[in-house]
Amino acid sequence: MKPNRMVSAIALLCLTAALAACGTQHDGNGNGNGASKSKQATINEKQAAARAEEIVHEAVDGMSPEPTLKRTGLRPLGACVARDDGGAEDRVQYRLTYQLTGVPGSKAKALVRHARDAWVKLGYKFQSSDADWSEAFPSVSMRTEPDDFWMTALTGVVDRAKGEGLAAISVTSPCFARAGGSTAESAALRRTQADERAEHRALDHSSRIYEALQARHAAPRTGEGIGIHQDSEGRYVHHAWSTQPLTEEETAQAMARARTYFESAGWTVRHVATGAGMPAIVARNAEDQSVAQVAPSHTGTVRVAVTSPVARGETATA
Repeated sequence: MKPNRMVSAIALLCLTAALAACGTQHDGNGNGNGASKSKQATINEKQAAARAEEIVHEAVDGMSPEPTLKRTGLRPLGACVARDDGGAEDRVQYRLTYQLTGVPGSKAKALVRHARDAWVKLGYKFQSSDADWSEAFPSVSMRTEPDDFWMTALTGVVDRAKGEGLAAISVTSPCFARAGGSTAESAALRRTQADERAEHRALDHSSRIYEALQARHAAPRTGEGIGIHQDSEGRYVHHAWSTQPLTEEETAQAMARARTYFESAGWTVRHVATGAGMPAIVARNAEDQSVAQVAPSHTGTVRVAVTSPVARGETATA
């Protein structure tokens, strides 16, 4: 994965995580914020993928200027986030994220509004409320009825001074039963020695960030931990974790320490606006092309993610 592309992908992940932190928790079945009951969707991966693509195109078709869809983010099939509803532990969800590229950054807000309008016309519902369109970089989260796919159209900041952004659309399916047997995807994600080296790099960077933040590690949340991922740009290791909740002053101090660490260690540092009121840090290590993001959230936690690319051409199994 090229450095600038990885930075864009991680910045998008950072924004998506920040939105999730201040919104409801999707349990994959239309329930939010601690819902305890849900039912398993009667779909499979192929159907979920087709429906997710349909929802994206419902939003994108007719946009002017017409964007180019660039698929990004983690691999589409992942564990179901509903773990406290009594459902089977092996359920999965399909997740699809596209950046809307090839258009001026000044048009990002208009693209997000177009997506919102298209989904409203189809009768889809807001997860909480409509976006604040007076903001320069709005986001909107909605869900389909009756099949209950959840989607977000958001604007990431590229240049705040010029009002330029990067629009993206993400769709998540309801939970459904994983098909039995191994798949081509699981085989493609089998661990290699190169994966282990990338994993060591990611964990080492995470340790240095932990030391810089000087904040205690929280218990792992859904979606956190370390994993091997692959997208259209390449293969990489992603490690995500969170601190325990901090006060506003403690958060500001921890973020300042993280920024000082990155700058002193030679990382290239960027700031990305989030809904938490305090910008996130996205940094790139020029030596090994790892990308780190450190993002405050409305819950008071600071969320950390480190992504290290797996070197190509090294395929010997561990």
